[in-house]
Amino acid sequence: MAASKLAVGVLGASGYTGAELLRLLGQHDGLRVEALTGDRMAGKEIAEVFPHLAPQKLPRLVKIEDVDFATLDIVFCCLPHGTTQEVLRDLPHNVKIVDLSADFRLYDPKAYQQVYGHPHKAIELQREAVYGLTEHYREKVKSTRLVANPGCYTTTSELPLIPLLAEELIERDPIVIDAKSGVSGAGRSVRENLLFTEIADSFAAYGVGNHRHAPEIDQCLGDFAGGTVKVSFTPHLVPMVRGIFATTYVRMKQGVLVQDLQERLEEAYQDEPFVHVLPMRSLPATKQVRGSNHCLIAVHPDRIEGRAILLSVSDNLIKGASGQALQNMNVMVGLPETAGLTIGPLFP
Repeated sequence: MAASKLAVGVLGASGYTGAELLRLLGQHDGLRVEALTGDRMAGKEIAEVFPHLAPQKLPRLVKIEDVDFATLDIVFCCLPHGTTQEVLRDLPHNVKIVDLSADFRLYDPKAYQQVYGHPHKAIELQREAVYGLTEHYREKVKSTRLVANPGCYTTTSELPLIPLLAEELIERDPIVIDAKSGVSGAGRSVRENLLFTEIADSFAAYGVGNHRHAPEIDQCLGDFAGGTVKVSFTPHLVPMVRGIFATTYVRMKQGVLVQDLQERLEEAYQDEPFVHVLPMRSLPATKQVRGSNHCLIAVHPDRIEGRAILLSVSDNLIKGASGQALQNMNVMVGLPETAGLTIGPLFP
């Protein structure tokens, strides 16, 4: 790519992932933000919507139909699931796209229809999409124009499992993922179950046995496992603003030791800037990655012989959304992968 700054548009900049993306873009020297959309907020300055972004000199929010996409090099799409397909379908072919919704993550349009309850409206574009778990799809990300950015639950769950399945150190069944998310993972829209009075001092499961992200996890793990994977996945909402914590229970192959899992994960991620394997039996916490693009992984032996417990944490708005989107974009256009993402966790 040329040395001049690349022109960026952010669709859905008035949501949480849009705001986090803008915060990160403010640290990136290779990009300039040219267009921001937020249909309900059209006409407003970004500082009216997110005062914490006031120091950044950003354009006003506009409606999507008012964006001249021919002037952009890159589009980040932070629109709600189900609204993205028709918007992206007609974009100029030279524009690179990172989509943060779930609209392009599933390979099979029939599977998409089954999971989301309506036909896919951009099947040709969907066939071009590359699943954007950067650490494991990096070469494909380099050559695509559309990245389907993984979600927060999926990213945090997949990273500790992929190397172990790929090396056949653990069984494909059973894999049980018990995951917890901060409330920002549900977006910024007003809903009764997200009111302070509903979530404070509480802890609740949802999507039990049928959460939409489970097929995405199955699909990704199947890419590396050499066969079909079907995980048991249960998400929970906890009364915190941000963070994902996944506790995953696995059964090791005959003759495999917990130390073998530890060594394999250390080897897989030793050169990765954002995925870190802690010493065995460590206890990661969501606050240890808050505000950063990092994922921490820890391995524990189970009290039951032949089984192990994997702990993984990430920030749902960064590594689980906007940070990974920026990481993927850097790879797509040939910029340093860590550009704009070197900010460390906010602790305590």
